Amino acid sequence: MHVHSKWLTPVRVVPLAFLAAITIGTALLALPVSTTGQGSGGLLPALFTSVSAVCVTGLATVDTATFWSPTGQAIILALIQVGGFGIMTLATVLLLVVGRNLGVRTGLVAQAETHAVDLGDVRAVVRRLAVIVVTCEAVIIAMILPRFRLAYDDDLPTAAWHAVFHAISAFNNAGFALYSDSLVGFVADPWVMLPLCAAVIVGGLGFPVISEIVRTSRQRWSVHSRVTVYGTIVLLIIGIGGFALAEWRNPDTIANLSTGGKVVASITGGVMPRTAGFNSVDYAAVTPENLMLTNVLMFIGGGSAGTAGGVKVGTFVLLAVVIWSELRGEQSVSVAGRTMPSSLQRQALTVALLAVAAVLAGTMALLITTDFTFEPLLFESISAFATVGLSTGITPDLPPDGQVVLIVLMFIGRVGIVTVGAALALSHRRRRYSLPEERIIVG
Repeated sequence: MHVHSKWLTPVRVVPLAFLAAITIGTALLALPVSTTGQGSGGLLPALFTSVSAVCVTGLATVDTATFWSPTGQAIILALIQVGGFGIMTLATVLLLVVGRNLGVRTGLVAQAETHAVDLGDVRAVVRRLAVIVVTCEAVIIAMILPRFRLAYDDDLPTAAWHAVFHAISAFNNAGFALYSDSLVGFVADPWVMLPLCAAVIVGGLGFPVISEIVRTSRQRWSVHSRVTVYGTIVLLIIGIGGFALAEWRNPDTIANLSTGGKVVASITGGVMPRTAGFNSVDYAAVTPENLMLTNVLMFIGGGSAGTAGGVKVGTFVLLAVVIWSELRGEQSVSVAGRTMPSSLQRQALTVALLAVAAVLAGTMALLITTDFTFEPLLFESISAFATVGLSTGITPDLPPDGQVVLIVLMFIGRVGIVTVGAALALSHRRRRYSLPEERIIVG
């Protein structure tokens, strides 16, 4: 059957591709062979886990370590890899599509400025992406495998499985773990936690940025790469420092650890909201100020065209610069010596406000359908929408209606941001007239 090419727009293809992957994952996880108990584990746990894995979130209503069989865990890992790699591929290809729709001359300018996105060969881009993904995951596996074998696991096959699962989960910012308490048992172990943190950071930068870092010198980085890298560094410093200040003397989290253990735990606490979802402390026991900081970091997320969620670092930095420029009374907004077009500013504002609306709507729906208080429900909503996976522990206790709310938030947060971004970039319409200006009162 012939499908008209105009129908296959990014706005339609991306959601349909994710829906297909989620449907297949749900069917496989609903099979009796996927669970450790007798018979099927039920449709809702299978659907929730499939959405969480494909959307690389990490939230779970059942214990991944005990509820799912080795077959089920392997299916989850495959869904994480497909979701993470597919997201990066789709987002990168969408950048190419956007470049082509800007016209040949503008496309060549965009190619010269980014140094990373080849506007003429999609297959070459995807091939480079696959090499980056496999290489990064293999390096992380090689780093943590000896530690698992020597310190935690009795045999090499078990250690290898744990290393592979957690390395892939970390690089794809998924946050699924094969331990009932996530990574709490490794809270002070730098040989496991630091490589996983590195995988989260690299995976969250985004393919265009990774490609530029590998292929070009820092002096030739595009504005996007500079904003993403430097913005990520600043947010990591804030996250790590804020976690340490908030939890250093908290006896329910890291106060009883050694100084080195506290440092490792603080690094993990600052990195994972970027949006990995592994937790090495109990987030139900963290201080209120740390919970608030984590909410902000989760909402911002990581880099565009990567495995991280949130509204993205570039969006946050651009809006911050817009505010700063307005306070200074400047007529234009510039970043790294380049003027940001007004259309881009409107796109960033649209993405951010739609994200706020989605989180507030999700939180309100959870307040209506559950008996939990506002603070943990807001944390859960942001974690689901930003596809983080951190939780205060209430996810398994949510009623079916509440779990469906999180499913919708995870899907919108992962698919919606990419889709809305593509739709906004592709919907340039030139108005052939201008209306008279008039001001309203602001503030």
